Amino acid sequence: MATFKTKSGSSGAPGDPEQLYRLLSATNNGPEALWAHQADVLRAWHGKYLDKKDVAIELPTGSGKTMVGGLVAEYLRQKDNKPVAYLCPNNLLAHQTASKLRDYGIPVVELVGDVPSWNPADRTKFNRADAVAVSVYSHVFNSNPALTNAGLLVLDDAHGAEGYVAGPWKFEIRRSTHPNAYLDLLSTLRDALDPVVFGHLENAGSNLDARTVYLASPLSVAANAQLIEQALEVSVASNKVSSGAKHVWKFLRGRVDRCLVYVSASQVLIRPMIAPTFVHQAFEDPTRRVYMSATLGSGGELERAFGRRRITRIPIPKGWENQGTGRRFFIFPELTSDLASDPALTNAFVSGLMTDYGRALVLAPDEKTALKSIAERVPPDHVVMRAKDVIDDLAPFTSSAAAALVLANRYDGIDLPGKDCELVVLDGLPIGSDLQEQFLHSSVGAVTVLQERVRARIMQGSGRATRGARDRAVVVILRNDLISYLDNPGVNRAMHPEVQAELEFGQRNSMDDGTSSAELLELLELFKVNGEEWAAADRSIAEDRDKRVVVMPQDTEALQKAVKHEVIAWEEIWDGQWERALTSIRELLDQLTVNGAARRYSALWNYIGFVVARRLALQSGDETFNETAAGYFEEARWRAKGTSWFSSMTTPVERESVPAPPRLDPVDEIAMQTVLADLHDLALPETFNETVRVARVGLGVTDDHEPFEAALVTLGELAGATESYTYDDETEQAKPDAVWIFGEIQWVIWEAKSMATETGAVGPKEVQQAGGQLRTVEADRKAPEPGDTPCLLISRKPKIMDSARNLAEGHVFLVRPDAVADLFDRIVRAWLVLRSRGLSSVDSSAAAEIFRSEGALPSQWLHVIRESPLRQTSS
Repeated sequence: MATFKTKSGSSGAPGDPEQLYRLLSATNNGPEALWAHQADVLRAWHGKYLDKKDVAIELPTGSGKTMVGGLVAEYLRQKDNKPVAYLCPNNLLAHQTASKLRDYGIPVVELVGDVPSWNPADRTKFNRADAVAVSVYSHVFNSNPALTNAGLLVLDDAHGAEGYVAGPWKFEIRRSTHPNAYLDLLSTLRDALDPVVFGHLENAGSNLDARTVYLASPLSVAANAQLIEQALEVSVASNKVSSGAKHVWKFLRGRVDRCLVYVSASQVLIRPMIAPTFVHQAFEDPTRRVYMSATLGSGGELERAFGRRRITRIPIPKGWENQGTGRRFFIFPELTSDLASDPALTNAFVSGLMTDYGRALVLAPDEKTALKSIAERVPPDHVVMRAKDVIDDLAPFTSSAAAALVLANRYDGIDLPGKDCELVVLDGLPIGSDLQEQFLHSSVGAVTVLQERVRARIMQGSGRATRGARDRAVVVILRNDLISYLDNPGVNRAMHPEVQAELEFGQRNSMDDGTSSAELLELLELFKVNGEEWAAADRSIAEDRDKRVVVMPQDTEALQKAVKHEVIAWEEIWDGQWERALTSIRELLDQLTVNGAARRYSALWNYIGFVVARRLALQSGDETFNETAAGYFEEARWRAKGTSWFSSMTTPVERESVPAPPRLDPVDEIAMQTVLADLHDLALPETFNETVRVARVGLGVTDDHEPFEAALVTLGELAGATESYTYDDETEQAKPDAVWIFGEIQWVIWEAKSMATETGAVGPKEVQQAGGQLRTVEADRKAPEPGDTPCLLISRKPKIMDSARNLAEGHVFLVRPDAVADLFDRIVRAWLVLRSRGLSSVDSSAAAEIFRSEGALPSQWLHVIRESPLRQTSS
């Protein structure tokens, strides 16, 4: 019999989320009560952060994050009587989340898929605040948002949302799919690119690395904005671009001059550096936004991703900071004694694992890598599935006996607990989701600002098959870039303690004592059997985990402080408030560390400061802005030292707008000033001759390390280092053999294996030690390295083990003793000429010319000694 339905008013809302769940648990299908840590988080949110507009909650996988987010959503729906949307990255997660929330007794409607297909009754329930809408990011971050009136947004998996959030402002043209549109746009960027670069790009990218990303001159883009927009308008109108680009054009039309334009041989990307979400009402208007994640991190990543000035974080519950979920056995096949030297054998090894385990999840950073993995590693009898095959349901994969689910640039949103999947393959470093990310990572070298994003992808990707406490999975780590990244202690220490311990265990068991691939397979079998042998190993991992803590990179705090001003600066750029933007840029640069890894990121922001100041000068005619622009440009030039992007900013507009390069490189200036100061100490012939004699002899000693190290210290002094030293204490054997410091802008670190024979091969332990010396010097000096610091491994050994090459960090270079002796001779010849000129007649410039003629300036020999990056050096 039909009855009238009535709705209780907000006065009947529970007093807090805990009371709400007590009411729900009486009739729901969820647990009888909240876990203690869930209650702690909900109390903290309700007691301290209820009225905060942007709040982030971090809860590890397996800790009931969905329940916490759902109770926040349902509590505010009842309390405020306003629509509430719970957003997930994709349809699959939305379906899973909705199912869980129903079990908890929370009324939900699923608003996913094409908007015209939505159930009108479900949409009305959301609009009337009768139920929580579970949907996806793209229905809010869209040129025509479907969810526009929410009072609360719960944003799940917030750590991986940058791509979804920035999507409405990312205009991409791929050369392979839309060649005419690519070339049409490229033609309008002729004056915005270095002429040589433009010629290669126009000629199908000849002689260019497809991975290299160039920044088109923002000044030239602004000057030619009308022409660029006309080309884009034509491409959109004539269907020369993707449907997604057509929607983006609605957001970018009239504002291309407030965007950055990135160009590679394969595509062009136009986007603001930080998404201007402040103008997007569907995201800006809600009273509250709650960000949920298992890995929130720090360093401002969350704020940059969402375009928020400040997001308040609720600390992770006490006792969960070291708690992991399930157990992963990380393995590194390419570090084993036999596979290290033969990629084809590695392919066969991985293929064999897939055959053995049946189902495998393969995560690649890009489509090219994914296709290569399918071609080389997936067994022929396996069904290959891609993202489109599991868009709404994982059953096609989990019900298959032999299948490989291969995904590109997707590290979360796939839950494969229990026996669903027990083999995960991470095929390469998860970097480069768009050209801006590639530019920051590879061209600018701003690794620190991306580290949290990359770490989150690795942790999330490696945990797709360990969703509960009893889940167990093998995680295969492949490719040099990912292996080297994980071997960096600074990266490792910033990860969750459980992951730190698991990675260390996996690497040790993959390579120590010459582990072969056959032995690694035996260890995998022990892991699968899960008997006493593995139980002992598992206890060892847990003990190691409990001793570890998370240590964030040195620049993290500075980046977190700067992010507020970054967001404000781009808001002002987007609004055309150029003078205000310049003030914000100055404030953010004041927050960034003056040295260290953030130095390269600050180089980019100094360049943006130059662009803004130059535009102000052109608009106002105020010449003082040109002086300001010159100052920012000089600072950018200095901080970009050692990177590739800045040298490409030689467009006609730049040449007209910037001061001429300084006569001396900053490192050369410091070196020459130091040399002239030391010249007086070496004025007496007997002093100089004896110093040189002892050092020359020391460089030839092969049966005692001390004379060689002392000679390196002398060489540093002669080269103009402001400090050149070694560690004298025998207990400091793990320290560098020599350290050269050139003021605050350049370090050179030496790891000398002077007693090594001329037989054999450089091994992984030597390479690891050399790479770690950078962190050693940073710790000793209590300062971050100034960027572009080489660690020079001197060895006579003719060969390099492939496992050593795979472990080599990017700052480790192989130097042969003959090259050190040649450097010594060149610097001594420069000193002989310098001493012959007379002290009173020589200044820094004159000294530099003398040293330059011998190839003895730091800017000259730094390039020479870095010709052999160890990871790229063949035996």
